[in-house]
Order: sequence, then C-alpha cells, then structure tokens
Amino acid sequence: MKQMRRVFGVCAAVLAGGVWVGAAQALDVKITESRETVTVQHHGKPYVIQREQDPAHVVDAAWGKTSRKCPPFCLQPNVPLPGVHAVGELEVLDFMEKKVNTGQGLLIDSRLPSWYMSGTIPGSINIPFTVFGEIPTAADVEKAFKLLGVERRPNVGGLRRSLERQFAAWDLFDARYKTAYWDFTNAKEVVLWCNGPWCGQSPRAIKNLVKLGYPLERIHYYRGGMQMWKVLGLPSVVPEPNTVMFEVSGGE
Repeated sequence: MKQMRRVFGVCAAVLAGGVWVGAAQALDVKITESRETVTVQHHGKPYVIQREQDPAHVVDAAWGKTSRKCPPFCLQPNVPLPGVHAVGELEVLDFMEKKVNTGQGLLIDSRLPSWYMSGTIPGSINIPFTVFGEIPTAADVEKAFKLLGVERRPNVGGLRRSLERQFAAWDLFDARYKTAYWDFTNAKEVVLWCNGPWCGQSPRAIKNLVKLGYPLERIHYYRGGMQMWKVLGLPSVVPEPNTVMFEVSGGE
C-alpha cells in the first residue's frame, strides 16, 4: 500500500521546466518528524524538495567516494574564517524559505559551471569560486556584486581605473582600496557551498569575498555541500543552460 501511495504521488506530480510542482502526498521519509517538504524558488519556478522515498536507494558512486588525494582535496574546517556562520541541511532549508524565497538571500553554488550543470541544489545560483579568486576580473566582480545587492560607491570609477593602471594584478591592490569601491549596506545574506567537506572551492570564495569587504555576519558556509546533500537523499536539479552567468575554466 505504501509503495502504491508513493507511485500515485509521483504520477500525480507535474513536471514543469524541470521543476517538480506538486501533488500532495504522505511521505514515509520526512525531512524532520513534522516537516515533509520545502518549496524553494529555483530561477523563478517553484521546486518542491523532499527526500528520496525508496528505502533501498543508495547514493551515486561518485558521491560515495571516501578518499581523494590531498592536496588539493583536503578536509575543510566547519568555519573557514572567524565570524562566518556554519550551517547544516536544516539551516539551508530554512534559509531557502526565509531568505531565498523572499529575495533577501542567495544560495550560491561556488563550483565551476561544468559541475553546476551536472546538477545543483535547488534554489542555487552559480557564482564560481574563481570569480572572487586571487586575481578576479573587475567586470566579473562587479557583475557578481550586483546580484548580491552590493553597489559601487559614487565617484570611485576614476580611482579604480587609476589603481588598475598602476598595479598589474588586482591582488596587489591595498585592501583599503578594494573595500573603498563598494557599498555593502544592502548586501544580501549568502550561503556558499561546493562539493563536500573535502572541497576547498567555497571556502576560497568566502575568504576572497571577505578580502573584498563583504560583511562576515552575512556569510554562511554549508560545509556538507553536494556530497552530504546526496547522502541524505535530498534532490538535485539540472539547470537550464541559460542560467550559467559566468564563463570560467580551470580550478578544482
């Protein structure tokens, strides 16, 4: 009977643009005792998040791998910088409902576009860690900051161009000049994540965001990333190609 109920629920759901919009169904595998699903806006469409219902389901082999060569795939601390908030799956789900759905926050997939296109956590946008790299391009930083609600301070364009002519690489700029460019008054809360506890991409993005002046108290780090998301039977979604906003290569 339970199996029939699950099949009926899946058959009754409507697949719209790759996002499951749904039919109500009683779930055997819940998120918490009192919480069955969470709905998040994924690129303008509602996506219903629920855990895998098949009790025999196992994680994909790629996400079951335990040993990757370190470096570069070394275990990451829960908190990449003092002042950054560490979050788990329940906090990520709360963030989706309270911040992503209301436009007050962004869930950021910090991986390269090729990883993002292979499947991402619903509700995420892709800002690769290289955008805030050791030598970021001014255009990419400005584009990313616009998404994050960060504005360029008035009358600093000339200063920026002068500094860029003076120094060949962005990473040689004095930190006070970097932070002088931007107004973080309306900066959104962000949760950054990547492939898992062994992935250094989102920690690197966080550290470079802070170097650029982003407020520590508005940054959250989901260390578990895609590996733990998958291990807990939570779904990923394959994005539409037109949602790739940054063309980058290289990296982990």
